[in-house]
Parts: sequence; structure tokens; C-alpha cells
Amino acid sequence: MTEPLTRHGISDVLDPLGWRLILGVAVTHVRVPSLSAAVDAAAAAVSTAGVDGHLTVDLHADRLVLRVHTPAAGTLIEADLDLAARITDALAGHGWHTEPGVGGVAPQSFEIAVDAMDIALIRPFWQAVTGYVDEPAPPDLPAGGLLDPLRRGPAIWFQQMDEPRPQRNRIHLDVDVPPEHARPRVEAALAAGGTLLSDSAAPAFWVLADAEGNEVCVCTWQGRD
Repeated sequence: MTEPLTRHGISDVLDPLGWRLILGVAVTHVRVPSLSAAVDAAAAAVSTAGVDGHLTVDLHADRLVLRVHTPAAGTLIEADLDLAARITDALAGHGWHTEPGVGGVAPQSFEIAVDAMDIALIRPFWQAVTGYVDEPAPPDLPAGGLLDPLRRGPAIWFQQMDEPRPQRNRIHLDVDVPPEHARPRVEAALAAGGTLLSDSAAPAFWVLADAEGNEVCVCTWQGRD
């Protein structure tokens, strides 16, 4: 039986290719001069990927955003790493390059964490109101997470409470970034008036709060294997 890939192993393959691992998905940006060029670059990537359903594409006037993962597994498998390498080579053959962000904009993903006394009671509400689907095998989320089926919006997961905590917000944001962006993002938030509540779980996540106590975690894949 093949051993599952570790996050470190995945990142060791992806990083030199200009891709980054975020919430079980390989993400890269491709700099383009126009929307029509983004369409051409997307065509090259799609031609390489075929119809296996592991590649998704977002088109913008200045960049192409590519994501590769195995939906059924909720993460990456060896074939995904091979696909990322083949897409990188195919794009390079046309003069396009995979990068971990373009124009100072890094790849990232958001999560919304909902504290709950009875997760089974409230989870159906959140699934119904968002139209989200079950995460089949969340790599960095607790069991029971919900995903936008097209990955346009933030993931939602539920954190078990031991007792009611009316003194604090019961929803907080998680911002998932590549590891090299985590500390600069934390430092920028602190410089903007935030407070560091905890770094005991870093580099998996740092817990921050704004001036009124609203919480956010800056997260990476590191420290989770």
C-alpha cells in the first residue's frame, strides 16, 4: 500500500516549480499581459491535464490561477505532483512561467471557523444556506468541514465548544497562506493595530485579534504532518 504523501514531501516538489500547497491544493499564478493571453495559457494547461478533473482554472487580465488536487481524496496524490510538473513544462514551452504569486498578490485561501456547542445541530443550517458540499477528506480541517463546490468562497468548519463563551465571538476567520508569507502577514497585522494572542501552534497557525478582540488565525501547512 502506498504511503500517503506528507505536506513536507508535497511542498519539496511543488515549491521549486513555482506552486504552493494551500489547504490540500497545489496553487500557482501565471503572469499574462491580457485576458486573451490568459485564455491561451489556460488552453495549454488544460490540454496537458486532459479530462481527469484534477485541474481548475481562474482567468484574470493579468494572471492565470491554476489549482491541482484530487477532489475525492481532498488533497494531492503523486499523479497531481506529476501533473503540476507537466503543466509547468508545457507553459514554459510557450514562454509562460508558474509563480507563487504575481504583482505582490500571493495565493491564499480563507476559512470560517464556527464555534458550536452542538455541531450536528447547526451544521445542516450552514450547509443549506451556503449551498456548500461535504469535504471528502479534509487535509487541514477537522472532520465535517464544508466547501464551496467551485472553491470560490471560504471553507467552513466547526469547532467544538465545551461550554458557552458569550464573552467572545463564536466565528473567526482563518487565512491560509504559503509559509513564506505567514510571518510578514502576522507582522503587518500587528503593525496595523492587532494583538498576538498565541503563537504556541506556529507555524501551523498564529492567533491574532483586532483592537476590539475579533479573532483571526494566519495558517500554513507546516507543523501538521
